[in-house]
Amino acid sequence: MQLEFNGIVMKNNVQLITYIDRLTGSNTQTLNNILNDQLADLFSGVHLLPFYYPIDGSDAGFDPIDHTEVDSRLGCWNDVKQLGEGYELMADLIVNHMSAKSKEFKDVLANGEQSPFWDLFLTKDKVFPNGLSEEQRKKIYRPRPGSCFTNFSLPNNESADFWTTFTDNQIDIDVRSKSGKDYLTRILNTFAENNIKMIRLDAAGYALKKAGTSCFMLDETFEFIDDLSKSANKLGIETLVEIHSYYKTQIEIAKRVDRVYDFALPPLILHSLFSNDFTALTKWLTISPKNCITVLDTHDGIGIIDVGPMNGKAGLLTNDQIDELVETIHVNSEGESQKATGAAASNVDLYQVNCTYYDALGRNDFDYLVARAIQFFSPGTPQIYYAGLLAEKNAMTLLAKTNVGRDINRPYLNRESIEEALSKPFTKAMIRLIQLRNSCETFNGKFAVSSDASMLKMKWIKGEQSAVLLLNRTEKSALIEVKEGNKTSTICLNTLLNKL
Repeated sequence: MQLEFNGIVMKNNVQLITYIDRLTGSNTQTLNNILNDQLADLFSGVHLLPFYYPIDGSDAGFDPIDHTEVDSRLGCWNDVKQLGEGYELMADLIVNHMSAKSKEFKDVLANGEQSPFWDLFLTKDKVFPNGLSEEQRKKIYRPRPGSCFTNFSLPNNESADFWTTFTDNQIDIDVRSKSGKDYLTRILNTFAENNIKMIRLDAAGYALKKAGTSCFMLDETFEFIDDLSKSANKLGIETLVEIHSYYKTQIEIAKRVDRVYDFALPPLILHSLFSNDFTALTKWLTISPKNCITVLDTHDGIGIIDVGPMNGKAGLLTNDQIDELVETIHVNSEGESQKATGAAASNVDLYQVNCTYYDALGRNDFDYLVARAIQFFSPGTPQIYYAGLLAEKNAMTLLAKTNVGRDINRPYLNRESIEEALSKPFTKAMIRLIQLRNSCETFNGKFAVSSDASMLKMKWIKGEQSAVLLLNRTEKSALIEVKEGNKTSTICLNTLLNKL
């Protein structure tokens, strides 16, 4: 199955999201071997989470010292290129920032405005040459509590406030400067030379700053994304924009980019299964973007802002429903998610709950399989996170060691733990669903959804082919019916779990 965007043809099959080292316990060559052996014929594409030098900075690779260098512990670019011979690879283009430990920023600290890299980085003065007023400061949208700026000492007893949207080790880039443009172009060219077919624009919504605005998803930001996407498309690379925002904003963003994430889907599925009410989910699926990547879990937490109210406008869920959703996750995980979320951990998030999706559902195999079935039947191309694929539990030992909230869902595995997970009935049932999603051409057809109280019907039709998912929460039943010409096959998810 294939979809085409801007002349770039991508397979509309299930993709894997993974860290190279955290899944394999080793390197890129080992990942290639695992994909061709233990996970053979499951994934058409792989989103390789940051593999740049270093992979173990302050933000698990999202603070690269050198964005064009593969961390030697994972191999080299040739290893990535070889992996790309068999799989459509996605990589993160971290457009907003780079490490304070980079040679470029170190040169700035050593030489100040005389550094050839001075224009590469964004200072407060560049955006607010006349000073930052309290009114302007309040308008700035923040993904974290605290200031947007970090003061760094420069030569001759001088100093400057640099934009640090996320952490003081992640220095924001001036993407409008020649140095900033050259920097991003160099990364794109490196990707194109090494079989990267899609880029995830990490934190793209924060890349453009303008005095008197929120400094988030401005009209100029869309222009920047458009220009960057065109440059990538010319190199045969498709772009995926990663933005957490109000659901109607997400719909508008989707009209202007190659692809977006469906970040509303994960909390809506949880809400539906917790409340046995598919009303909110059905509303969303009738209006959701079709040029999307669907996920349930990722290396980040379970987003909440994507379904909530904003600035007085109603959300897909009410504040009370969101409070109940979050509380249910905490109860289902026996309080483990509370230890990893908000002020309880060092990476304070304003809009995410840190927990595995499996634990969020109380480790209920049937409900988790139903959640995956809903994901696979939703419009868009599905991605599965490595921990979610194997139904991993919350990594509490790792969380206790690092006190990084997101590490609760970033376990370190290896071939042996993969083999053990693949023997579980749930994982075998999940693989059956993946194979079904990959083999049915009808998922390139027309989609329809309807619900009645605690019942949900999702249907795809293409010519004489159809695939239907029928859920009844009252009876705790889940059926998939596939028609291909005169042949009809039915899969009962309850039976599937019990047979395997």
